[in-house]
Amino acid sequence: MAIYGGNLPTTPYTTNRDGRGPAWNNSLFEDAAEFAYGYRLKLDKYTEYAQELCKKLSPKLGDELVKGLCEGDQSNETGIAAQRERVAALKQKLADDTSEDARHLLSVADGLVRRSVWCVGGDGWAYDIGYGGLDHVLASGRNINALVLDTEVYSNTGGQASKSTPKGAVAKFAFGGKPMAKKDLGLIAQTYGNIYVAQVALGANDAQCVRAFLEAEAYPGPSLVIAYAHCIAHGIPMEKGLDHQQVGVNAGHIMLYRYNPLLAMQGKNPLKLDSQGPKISMKDFTYSETRFNMLTKSRPENAARFLEEAQREAHARWHLYSQRAAMSYSADPPPKTET
Repeated sequence: MAIYGGNLPTTPYTTNRDGRGPAWNNSLFEDAAEFAYGYRLKLDKYTEYAQELCKKLSPKLGDELVKGLCEGDQSNETGIAAQRERVAALKQKLADDTSEDARHLLSVADGLVRRSVWCVGGDGWAYDIGYGGLDHVLASGRNINALVLDTEVYSNTGGQASKSTPKGAVAKFAFGGKPMAKKDLGLIAQTYGNIYVAQVALGANDAQCVRAFLEAEAYPGPSLVIAYAHCIAHGIPMEKGLDHQQVGVNAGHIMLYRYNPLLAMQGKNPLKLDSQGPKISMKDFTYSETRFNMLTKSRPENAARFLEEAQREAHARWHLYSQRAAMSYSADPPPKTET
């Protein structure tokens, strides 16, 4: 992410016709969540302080403008555009006001417009070295979005195994094939009940991927989007990466889903599966990648055992998720029983 997101002199981030766009910062990769958390706290405090001053200056600004600034719907682009117009009107009304409150309000007025905060990193950050920070930030309940580019290995630092590395894959510190199954970060996050969680693979279902990002952005709380990302460390032709993601979904190695707590509040099951159960064997997927099939030559007994275990685990994982997605769900408390 740091390489293709901030490799001067080019950048993928741009502005729209109004000159607005993302502000991008680079932190230590293990601190992405905490770094974003600081920004969220700052922006929330600006908004809180600006609203206090608006109400204090209501006689000058007018009750209607103040109500719009403090209570206006900003859940979509139309609402945000309307809020920007209100902020412009606010600045115009305060242009000639030299009072201390007016000067302070002008300095934080832009904080009245809703800002989106995303922290972005790889699986080495989210599953492994930075997991404690990510978990803490998601558990804070703040409106922070986390995007995990899951290559299943520490790609940027030489290809070391992470807790996202799947069973049987060869990587640094796992030359005999990783003996443990991949950590299910999405399932862990779902146990909180108030975190939006999605798992996507652009090459397998681009519409589902876009929908997940839109839902995560709209969700008024913490969001986690886990995006499967092919990598040169997988040992595949990189021009076939997106097609290979579809193979991973067909084998059940990659599962596409969206977990939206807002549905639970409506008495609906919050988990929606966007992919079907395994259609092909894990062998068809794993042995098309060098990181797996190289083990058949160096330690064939390990390769055979890991493949058998991975196949069972893929079916068990699908069974677990499909059962959870099919459960009836109610937001009402269970009926009381006599004791």
